[in-house]
Amino acid sequence: MKFTPDPEIQFGSPDRIKAFQEARLAETAGYLAENSPFYRTMFAEKGIDPAGIRTIEDLQRLPLTSKDDLQKYSDDFICVPKDDIIDYVTTSGTLGDPVTFALTDGDLDRLAYNEWLSFSTAGCGKSDIMQLMTTIDRRFMAGLAYFLGARKMGMGIVRVGNGIPELQWDTIRRVRPDCCMVVPSFLMKLVQYASQNGIDYRGSSLRKAICIGEALRDPDTFALSTLGQRIHDVWPELELYSTYASTEMQSSFTECNCHQGCHIPVDLIIVELLDRDGNPVPAGRPGEVTITTLGVEAMPLMRFRTGDICRMYDGPCGCGRNSGRLSSVIGRRSQMVKFKGTTLYPPALFDVLDNIPEITNYIIEVYTNDLGTDEVLVRIGCEDHSEAFLKKMKDLFRSRVRVAPDISFEKAEYIAKLQMPPMSRKAVKFIDMR
Repeated sequence: MKFTPDPEIQFGSPDRIKAFQEARLAETAGYLAENSPFYRTMFAEKGIDPAGIRTIEDLQRLPLTSKDDLQKYSDDFICVPKDDIIDYVTTSGTLGDPVTFALTDGDLDRLAYNEWLSFSTAGCGKSDIMQLMTTIDRRFMAGLAYFLGARKMGMGIVRVGNGIPELQWDTIRRVRPDCCMVVPSFLMKLVQYASQNGIDYRGSSLRKAICIGEALRDPDTFALSTLGQRIHDVWPELELYSTYASTEMQSSFTECNCHQGCHIPVDLIIVELLDRDGNPVPAGRPGEVTITTLGVEAMPLMRFRTGDICRMYDGPCGCGRNSGRLSSVIGRRSQMVKFKGTTLYPPALFDVLDNIPEITNYIIEVYTNDLGTDEVLVRIGCEDHSEAFLKKMKDLFRSRVRVAPDISFEKAEYIAKLQMPPMSRKAVKFIDMR
């Protein structure tokens, strides 16, 4: 599958952007018909001629691909021989067990270009130094993408990883980075540590934070969210940029300095916003982000439903780009949780807990904290309340879903009462208090 980047297309007219995407769409349809067992079967079963997929409007004749399809038939999505696969990553396990994604050498080049484009949109340049405050291991696609994109741009890179405020501030003092990749709520922990240890964080070298996993702006007005405003109030010198991405998309959407939504990388992906019945929604109305990747070799996707609800804005932006822009995520299909930058569904947490023999019973509570982001508390009924057992559980959560929720030890009898509230006909394991 030929990867055809065109960084200038985002500044082209809407007609030029559409023509570019349709040419790539036709290539993608042909590639899937020839190389993808999943889509080849789907085309045959639905009586679809891939050669007839030529326009954006033609997409509406095709079935939608779901996370459930990826979960059940992941190997059938692979379009290349095993010898051509260079990198393996996984999703965060939103259906209980993570989906493995394969990338070729060409896909890694595309990933590097994607993040180069993302950083360019946020105003980064070769003279900047970037501090990575996200993990680059644990089968995490995004961490590697940030590194590759910064390297392609020629920026200096400091791979600190997530957590450990002391190490973050020591690195900032030593290297003097201009910008960082970070889960925004962690910035508040950096501020807290700095305040407690006499660090002049407002006078530090950091001037820009490209933020992942948590909403910084209101999806209607683009005003700062509760979290974004709290960061701005204590650290006004730090400019915050939102970016939105997922493993399945292999693309990211990033704000420019106008902060009016995240720009769609139109040479990498086609985005539709659909209602619950799969029909397109008008610009500015909420819809489920549904994507078709362009230029992906190993595991391209066509009409994949992400589960995220956003608004799309298609008017020209003050930065000169004519690419569509997405709002922050408005809501989540079913019970999706955004926790510390990771997308989770309750079954993924159940799967971890159900495989710990020491646990008698449990209940998971999700609520909104005072920063306006999701928090997860797991109440556990068991005999062992030791620090060693607590560490074992947190390590297990990190290995399976990358993040560890708060854990509270309770008496099993108390948990049993929570699980069987009045009028309930079956045990409750998940309580959403957002």
